[in-house]
Amino acid sequence: MNRPVRARGVGTTMRHAGLWAAIRRLAPTVPVPVLPWGMSSSRRRPSGGGSSPDSIRPPRRFRTVTRLAALVTAAGLCATVTPAPAAEFIVVQSTTSTRNSGLLDHLLPEFTAGSGIEVRVVALGTGQAIRNARNGDADVLLVHAQSAEEAFVADGFGVERFDLMYNDFVIVGPATDPAGVAGMNDAVSSLAAIARTRAAFASRGDDSGTHKKEIELWGEAGLDPASASGGWYRETGSGMGATLNTAVGMSAYTLTDRATWIAFGNKGDFTIHVEGDTRLFNQYGVILVNPDKHPHVKAAAGQAFIDWMLGPEGQGAIASFEIGGQPLFFPNTSRGASGRP
Repeated sequence: MNRPVRARGVGTTMRHAGLWAAIRRLAPTVPVPVLPWGMSSSRRRPSGGGSSPDSIRPPRRFRTVTRLAALVTAAGLCATVTPAPAAEFIVVQSTTSTRNSGLLDHLLPEFTAGSGIEVRVVALGTGQAIRNARNGDADVLLVHAQSAEEAFVADGFGVERFDLMYNDFVIVGPATDPAGVAGMNDAVSSLAAIARTRAAFASRGDDSGTHKKEIELWGEAGLDPASASGGWYRETGSGMGATLNTAVGMSAYTLTDRATWIAFGNKGDFTIHVEGDTRLFNQYGVILVNPDKHPHVKAAAGQAFIDWMLGPEGQGAIASFEIGGQPLFFPNTSRGASGRP
């Protein structure tokens, strides 16, 4: 039985003799701080009396405590610490709509509970999310701009693209409806009316999936709203939630995905004015980043996430996500849980 060992001259009991022995073994290699008054043990007091600071040594007890403190510190630094194993995780580059709507908060805990894989989401506009994935800063891409997603795969950055779910875009605006578009189901004609009346319009202006759709619709109307930038046409360069806040603040129309609109809590007197146009269809896709391009991609864990999202559990979780009794997304993959189309 090891008894407590008391260091001589020190009023602290060392309860583990093994630790004290280790400290003693370290002693020859551990430098002890040299204080101004202890620089030389052989210097003598100068003639003529008095004392020199360089010749005064601290009490023995103080020197012992100082050395022990240095030794204990060194022992701590030399100790081997075995960290706990890190939980497995993947990075998903996704859109602001999947986060702002609350969908990911609904889905991810269920996936993680069943798989043990944590999902870390970077929510950006689709364009930036795709650029990040091209750079290898993702394991999975979940966005909503199908032509850009297909190009991502065609260029070798993605393994395969799968339809995941859909909703639609709507044009919202103030109750005063200065452009007179309320009740229209023609998105192109409604944008032409907004431009004609020079009614304020807030654009995301961020190369997101929503912004890509908006630019596509302006093009079909034969209009280039960028020429009016800073006037009736305002580009926020922000996500959907921030752009909706800007639109409400300046009584401007804007194009938004329905899910974010339903979840948005600062509607004021805003309402949906334009909906139902087939051109407002909003498809989401999911893609595994190609490990042949980026060997650090966690392909197995990323594929497990995709399989879950496309399988009955994930599709069922998407279908069950509602706010106020309204579904926000509709699952529509044709792929089964087996991992094959």
